[in-house]
Amino acid sequence: MLNNTQIRYCLDEMGKLFPEAHCELNHSNPFELVVAVVLSAQCTDALVNKVTKNLFQKYKKPEDFIAVPLSELENDIRSIGLYRNKAKNIQKLSQIILEKYNGMVPNDRDLLTELPGVGRKTANVVVSVAYGVPAIAVDTHVERVSKRLGICRWKDSVLEVEKTLMRRIPEDEWSITHHRMIFFGRYHCKAQSPKCEVCPLLLLCREGKKRMKAAGKK
Repeated sequence: MLNNTQIRYCLDEMGKLFPEAHCELNHSNPFELVVAVVLSAQCTDALVNKVTKNLFQKYKKPEDFIAVPLSELENDIRSIGLYRNKAKNIQKLSQIILEKYNGMVPNDRDLLTELPGVGRKTANVVVSVAYGVPAIAVDTHVERVSKRLGICRWKDSVLEVEKTLMRRIPEDEWSITHHRMIFFGRYHCKAQSPKCEVCPLLLLCREGKKRMKAAGKK
């Protein structure tokens, strides 16, 4: 496991690699962000952005999503995995946001997780990106990077990863660290072909050193 000095080094190096890391889901308001993140489950941001380009022209507010038959919304997001379930959740959460929150997306994580299709990760993304509330959303990239580097344990659950990162990273850096770890995992420390040979964190990375040794490289 990395100590605090080593974690600081990792954060700084990721910051140098990806100083402009940000949420890559296109949106223009908190409601669009909620819809986009719900759509992104088990799906790439690139595909979601391709779909929402037209979707957000047709549906501009919660009322629009519940004004059409479910089958029509399903057809509009058909190219996205789990589209039937996602369409159902989007209509349900739109109804709740209208009836319970006067059409405004709540800025509280616990309230957000009560919405259909919105889990802890989704809620953390929304409060962080839309409202500037410090949060770390643990997606597959954040989890992989945290465990490969040894910031967290291999056996840690997603919630344990989140809690460990929150404990070991300054609160005012939670949100930017979340984005930088995603970029690091998406474009550098990839699942199948991580760029270990050119990684500035190789000397600290237990997984990287193991991979290099297996490949016969020092």
